[in-house]
Formats: sequence, C-alpha cells, structure tokens
Amino acid sequence: MDTERNFEKRFTESFAEIVENIIDLLNAKKYVAARDELLKNNEVDIAEILEEILEELGIEKTVIIFRTLPKDVSVEVFSYLPAEDQVALINVITDKEIKYIMDELDFDDMIDVLEELPANLVDKILEKTSKEERKLINTFLNYPDGSAGSLMTPYYISLNRDMTVEQALSYIKKEGMDSETIYTCYVKEKGRKLQGIISLRTLVISESDALIRDLMHEDFVSVNVHDDQEVVSDAFKRYGFLAIPVVDNEFRLVGIITVDDILDVIEEETTEDFERMAGVIDTGDAEYLDISVWKHVKNRLPWLFILMLSYVVTGGIIAGFEDVLSKVISLVAYMPMLMGTGGNSGSQSAVLVIRGMALGDVELRDAGKVLWKEIRVSLIIGLILSSLNFARIWWLDGQGPWVALVVCLSMLIIVMAAKSIGCLLPMAAKKFGIDPALMASPLIASLTDMVSVVTYFLMASLILGL
Repeated sequence: MDTERNFEKRFTESFAEIVENIIDLLNAKKYVAARDELLKNNEVDIAEILEEILEELGIEKTVIIFRTLPKDVSVEVFSYLPAEDQVALINVITDKEIKYIMDELDFDDMIDVLEELPANLVDKILEKTSKEERKLINTFLNYPDGSAGSLMTPYYISLNRDMTVEQALSYIKKEGMDSETIYTCYVKEKGRKLQGIISLRTLVISESDALIRDLMHEDFVSVNVHDDQEVVSDAFKRYGFLAIPVVDNEFRLVGIITVDDILDVIEEETTEDFERMAGVIDTGDAEYLDISVWKHVKNRLPWLFILMLSYVVTGGIIAGFEDVLSKVISLVAYMPMLMGTGGNSGSQSAVLVIRGMALGDVELRDAGKVLWKEIRVSLIIGLILSSLNFARIWWLDGQGPWVALVVCLSMLIIVMAAKSIGCLLPMAAKKFGIDPALMASPLIASLTDMVSVVTYFLMASLILGL
C-alpha cells in the first residue's frame, strides 16, 4: 500500500511538472516545443493536459496546441476529452477540422459527441455526411438516453455460417480495421437475425477447412436495443464479456457494445447510487468544481427539506412525552446514543442489501431469508451492545438498574427494528420500481430515529411506571 501511495505521489508530482512546463512554453509562444513535450505522453494523458491548459489559459491557446498535434493523435485525444471541452473545441475549429474529427472518430464516440452538441452544430455536421451515414446517425441519436442502443456501435465482424475458417480469417484481415473489435465475431442469417457467435481464438486454433456453423456457439447472451444501460452493465459484470451483441425485438443484430464503453456506464451508475444514498439529486457527468453553487443547492435541498420534515415529526413525538422526560431527566442523556445506534444499524443493513441486489446476489424472492438473517444478526449485536451499556450506565454513570434496563432493552429493540427496516425498505423500493439507493443512509436514519424515540419512551413508561 505504501508503494502504491509513493507511486501515485511521484506520478502526480511528475504530471504537474509536465503541465507547468507546457504552459510556460505556450506563454512564451514556443508552440513547437510545447507540442514536442505534449507528444511525449500518450493520448489519455495529453487529453488531461489539454484540460489543464484550457482551464489555465483559455480556449485560444488550447486550440493552437491542439492544431499542432498530428491528425491521428488529435482524433484520439479528442475522444478522451470531457464532453464540455469537446463542445468548446468544436465551437472554434473550422468545419473542415470538425468533419475530419467526426470521420475519424469511432462511431459510438461520434454519437456521444453529437448528443452533447447544440442542434445547429449537429445539423451542420450531418449536412456533410453521406445519405446512408446520416440515416444511421439519426437512428442512433433517436435511441433513448441510457439505453443499450445509445451505447452500441454498428461496426462489428459479421460472418456467414457457410464460411470456412480460412475464408473467415481472410475476411477479418480485410474488414478488421474498420470494426470496433475482432475478438468476437457474429454469425447472421438472412434478415440479419443473429444465429451465433465465434471467438477469434476459436478461429485461430481450428482447422482451415472447418465450417463456421460447426464451430459457432448458439447459446450466447444478448441484450435488447431498448434495455437500460444498467442491465447491460450487469451482463458484462456477470459474464466477463469483452463485447455483447445488441438485438431488436425481431432478434435482428443491430450493433455491439464493447467493454470500454460499459466501464463509463459502471462509473456513472456507481456515482448515481452514491449520490442517491447521500440524498443528492443526480449531478450527471459534471465534476464537483464545475457545478455552480446554486446547482449544488438545487441538487441537495429537496432531500434535506424532506428529511427535515421527518425530524419535525420526531420532535413532535418527543414533545408528546414531556411528562416522562420531566420525571426522569436523565433519560435525555441517552437519546442521542440510541438514535445514532439505530440509524447506523439500519444503514449497515441497507448498504449490504443494496450492494447484494446490485450484484445479483440478493433477489426479491429472498426477502424472507434476508429478514431472518438480519433478525439473528441484530439480536446478537443488540445483546452485546446492551450488556456493555448496562454495566456502563449502572456502575459508571451511577444510574439505577431500572433506568439502565430501560436504555438497554430499548437498544435491543431499536437495533432489531432498524436492521429489519434497513434490509426490507430497499427490497420494497425495488418491488415498486423505485431505485433502492434512495432508501439508504438519510431516509433510513430518519425512520429509525422515529422508531428509536417511540420505543425508548414506551419502555420508560412501562418499566418505570411513568
């Protein structure tokens, strides 16, 4: 771990020095030298350096250094830039440069760029494309955002079932450069219906006169063009695919999705879940520092307001038990501990269940098993915490045994109730088509606070006779 941290530190410091050096060269108008320094890095790092240059020096200097890059490098670098930086560049470069970039970009990357551009720029770009390509682009742009269709590329290796291995390899050599991937090939029949898949590995190690139909796998996994991107990412994680075919309702092959595209989706879905679990409305792809203060307020305020109202209810419950509190004032000192323990217990269960559902380890039909397991876990945890607190309250705090019993019995019930709520609420949310992540920390904590207060004061009333 220390080695990893030292490497990261060295890399960060080295990268900062490279950026600073290139910015100094640009400020000195030594553009050729700046380009040479830039080209010492790979395309991914060049894109990140251009981000820093854009932030430090503005779009004018960024365009100058971008234009000095070799054309093939500039296209690769452009594909790795954030969407807002891509739009900024396209707004200032020439139509000829735009056309070149669009022509050279992978089809799925081009669609991603076009989705971010203003309509007038998209129309301008489409005017310069062929009729067939324009039709294909419009088809892809019309797929719902976040669907499998919006992620796929139409460029893949398609083989005929009656081909020999020798013919197939010859075809791959001829068409492979224009395909997104050659590692998995797709076998179609007339009408573009997908019949099977075959890997490049199988082709390479098979006899040259073997037929594709005898080697292909017909028990393949595919996704529908309208499937949500989360369904697609689950398929990649479950089966470890490098690519997955996308079919329409008639099972016609319309494209493929490769693992590099789904990595972005997995990151996006994970970020979205974290935001929802923290009670933050989806911020999209924008980075923290790029979001305005008012946008942050808008994203955070609604849930905070809803949760605040829940605490108003909790406050009302406490007010209803004023007589109990006034008679045994020491009860107030243990309320934060009980409420906090309840919230933490519920959040633990909720996070584990949400993760289990996301990975496919927990299904809705497992609700009974999950609840039974959490009841047993909470019983053991509750007994241990209650025992430790009973000794502390009676001996160290100097309270009577009945007060200690009220607190500890309440804690046992609260932990069991909180863990039950924490495991069942996300599953109930999924049952009704709500994102389970919304049922995580903030909401669980609010609900368990209400349960904690009611339980505590009821136990006090019953045991202490108040």
